[in-house]
Amino acid sequence: MTRDKLLFSSVALFALAVPGIVQAAEPASETTAEESADSAAVLDDGGIVVTARRRTESLQDVPLAVSVVDAKAIEATGTFNVSKLTQLQPSLQFYSTNPRNSAANIRGLGAPFGLTNDGIEQGVGVYIDQVYNSRIAAATFDFLDVEQVEVLRGPQGTLYGKNTTAGAINITTRQPSFTPEARAEVTIGNLGLVQAKASISGPIVDDKLAVRLAASSGKRRGTIYNVATDRWVNEQDNLGIRGQLLWRATDNLDLTLSGDYNRQDPECCAQIYVRTGATQRSLNRQFAELAAAFNYAPPSTNAFDRLTDLDSPLDAFQEIGGVSLRAEWDIGPGTLTSVSAWRFWNWGPSNDRDFIGLPITTVSANPSKQNQYSQEIRYAVSGNRFDYVVGLFAYHQKQHTTGAQEQGPAASRWLLNPTSPSANDPSVLNGLRSENDIVLKSTSLAAFGQLSWKVTDRLRIQPGLRLNYDKKQGSYVAVVTTGSGSTQLTSEQRGVLAPQSYNPEFSDWNVSGDLTVSYDVADDVMAYATYAKSFKSGGINLSGLPLDANNNPILAVGAVKPEKVDHYEVGVKTQFWDRRATFNLSGFWTEIRDYQATVTNGQLGVLRGYLANAEKVRVRGIEADFSVRPSERLSLYASGAFTDHEYVKFVDAPCPPELSGGRAASAANPPSAPGTPNGFSPANCDISGQWLPGISKWAFSYGGEYNLPAKLLGQDGQVYLGFDGNYRSKFSSNPSRSAYTDINGYSLANFRLGFRTEDRWNIFGWVKNAFNEKYYEVLATQSGSTGLVVGQPGDQRTYGVTLKADF
Repeated sequence: MTRDKLLFSSVALFALAVPGIVQAAEPASETTAEESADSAAVLDDGGIVVTARRRTESLQDVPLAVSVVDAKAIEATGTFNVSKLTQLQPSLQFYSTNPRNSAANIRGLGAPFGLTNDGIEQGVGVYIDQVYNSRIAAATFDFLDVEQVEVLRGPQGTLYGKNTTAGAINITTRQPSFTPEARAEVTIGNLGLVQAKASISGPIVDDKLAVRLAASSGKRRGTIYNVATDRWVNEQDNLGIRGQLLWRATDNLDLTLSGDYNRQDPECCAQIYVRTGATQRSLNRQFAELAAAFNYAPPSTNAFDRLTDLDSPLDAFQEIGGVSLRAEWDIGPGTLTSVSAWRFWNWGPSNDRDFIGLPITTVSANPSKQNQYSQEIRYAVSGNRFDYVVGLFAYHQKQHTTGAQEQGPAASRWLLNPTSPSANDPSVLNGLRSENDIVLKSTSLAAFGQLSWKVTDRLRIQPGLRLNYDKKQGSYVAVVTTGSGSTQLTSEQRGVLAPQSYNPEFSDWNVSGDLTVSYDVADDVMAYATYAKSFKSGGINLSGLPLDANNNPILAVGAVKPEKVDHYEVGVKTQFWDRRATFNLSGFWTEIRDYQATVTNGQLGVLRGYLANAEKVRVRGIEADFSVRPSERLSLYASGAFTDHEYVKFVDAPCPPELSGGRAASAANPPSAPGTPNGFSPANCDISGQWLPGISKWAFSYGGEYNLPAKLLGQDGQVYLGFDGNYRSKFSSNPSRSAYTDINGYSLANFRLGFRTEDRWNIFGWVKNAFNEKYYEVLATQSGSTGLVVGQPGDQRTYGVTLKADF
């Protein structure tokens, strides 16, 4: 029996052991307000409060596929950022080769898979205390003093807007309290892990002014050893601080001033040798013979030896932070909310973009600075027959990037045709340098509203509408000089680094909307159906344009069209067994026209992502959520998603590596079979019907916790054992699916064993990836069609001890 079949059988047996389980998708809040169990097992119970519809209400009353992970689950499972959250949320995907090149997707949609292009929006909005974060890098930071995380699945454009065509991640931090409280947590583990968190809150002026302060710091040794520098890389080095001041100005007006600063400064992020695959380049231009020409061999051809020899500095410094002021004013029949915010993001990277220990590309860095300003005003009313929310939103972003790429002495032989005399002259490309100056200005304005009409005590109709205006202006200037400082380039030099200067623009209005009908079939059974028509703003290419046959930039692809989304969803939310069990089920069908795909420029030596529109893609599937608490001692959950996905029509897509790098195909010379050395390569490929990248057809998470009364050092409490597992099936790691970059399915298992008292202490040991599963997070290819495949191995087995205290 294969491992996948064994895993599926195990899940099936677990389902039989717990009557009613099918799948589940929300390892959410585990406890009621009265329960003190610090576990990740009971997921929702009708008492869970969410703000998914921009007003406070019970999770089970929201006709929306939404999952909640509360603070207890976050702390118990070690879910310290969005990347780790994916192990609890089968429908959430997160990919990152470094903080800038990260993507959070829901149901496989959201951001193009590949290198980040600053000229487009993400399709999954990240909100922290109601403030939109335009940079997905915010999702790479550790959660700091978080109360709960809501994952809203499906288009959320009406209320969340700003291109949340795939969903939203709504993070709520703990708020200032007029009751004094403090928390502290310390974790130590293998790989030199040391992590500390603390928060304190209380009144400054009784019933008028309260403050909350929180801080966290964490470090961990890297997981990849660089033999060239004798250092471990891909480490963790995080610092975060947050302060909040709550002023109860009047009985009906609260003002909350918040400020935060977060910093990461790891030696990161290495992608290392995984394998090679045949392309259509001539054999002497593919990896094996190129490496032999330099008498080069990677330190290991087994990525799970975790060795590399990168010879360019690695750095992934970033800092993010800002200030916000939130006003909540109970006026008339509803609440007026104003959220004003300024956010910044500074990025200071250094990469080795040839991925090996040869001086091919010696400099690859795109330091960037961004400022964003946003203002949202909402008025929300809950009435006997009508609930509604209306609002206005304004946003402005400015980003400035000053990038550089420089070639080294091995570049000529590696990148140029070996039949050319230049290939044997290192000086042709050595010192060839491109310095880029990139500016983005983006403005968005919106008016929105959503109404919930209680037609009867059981039937509700909920229409929503949003009018949005987006404008983007960009500037891209690349100045290329030779090693001697000249700007006079040969055709071969321009083919490696091309000077470019262009000023793309985009502006447009769009109207999005949704309609949801929900019906209470019984007291604890609600069914709903939704149709949403949504848009993701058009974009501009700000990573350099692809080149034509004469190595000149193709200005016609300076902008891409908006995505147009049609989304259908039906679902049912149920509770039974005196609300000790919850089972939610949803089915969805999403079609996107003019899907914004990131593709990789095929020019030699250039690793740049640019944007293209796929004519149509489709994602459809079924998700289910189940949790049960048979007794106060035992809690169980299981979650799952089946997702069918494909490019419905994409006839001019970039070709996968096995069809790239050869001579230009024509009518007289049709494309060669994949992987034919010195073959004929098509200019583009029809990948209609193929998989979308990054999406597993099957994904599960499952687990539970069992506790027993116990006493330790005179303290009454509970000893507990918890388990959390997850599985995902094979997925593609390339925009055009390739035989070389599919990532096989894998499963991870995490355990914890500890002792806790009711209101003070919690100490537990934990182990993650307990069975030391070998898996890849992402795979990618080296530029130039050499056939080299590189990747990031997932974390090996880690373990440690955590001590927590509440005061």
